[in-house]
Amino acid sequence: MPLTVASSLSVTSVDWSGLDTILLDMDGTILDLAFDNHFWGTVIPREWGLKRGLDANTSQQRLAPVFANEQGKLNWYCLDFWGDTLDLDIPAIKAEYADGIRWRPQAETFLRQLQASHLDVVLITNAHPLTLEMKAERLPIARWFDKMISSHNYGAPKETPAFWNALMGERPFNPERTLFMDDSEYVLDSAKAFGIADLITLRQPDSTVPLRAVTRFPAIHHFDEISEGLPRID
Repeated sequence: MPLTVASSLSVTSVDWSGLDTILLDMDGTILDLAFDNHFWGTVIPREWGLKRGLDANTSQQRLAPVFANEQGKLNWYCLDFWGDTLDLDIPAIKAEYADGIRWRPQAETFLRQLQASHLDVVLITNAHPLTLEMKAERLPIARWFDKMISSHNYGAPKETPAFWNALMGERPFNPERTLFMDDSEYVLDSAKAFGIADLITLRQPDSTVPLRAVTRFPAIHHFDEISEGLPRID
């Protein structure tokens, strides 16, 4: 097993020579989840409430069960679904806040190291294709990946076996020689069930929220904790 993990589930090293493929999530893994949490938790309820004469707190309370009902489903990540459901132009509103799209610490350096390695570096995200396009316009995400895949292309989120079967069909990989990093432990549960051997989560997906003290999967805070053994970038 390429991962070396302490008893606290902290990852202390990765044997990169034992891997062929690295799969990386986007939001909360290489990008700061603060943007998305603020957008969906504050901006959208506010915009929805303004059209209905509701204050922000009331809007958040009324939308909470609507959001919760879709969690873990493809609709949860679908701009078209939420645009129709909330009667809002989600992409247009999102574009107004694009300045808030930011890398997580050390992410771009880590990606440069991965690109210079022997690994097949693949982005797999539940983000809607329009969201992926917007973020790739804001930051040079695409240049660091051999392939970028939105689960919307498969009609199934990463939480489901259907996603992993479709991914394997499009871009075959050896699960026993693959590392997957994602901030969502529900997604990691699905990857584990599919047979991916090495899984890492993040202790602070959102820079405005305290570090997670407890995780069910091996975890890191910053990428330099596992970058030893990758090509050095000067």
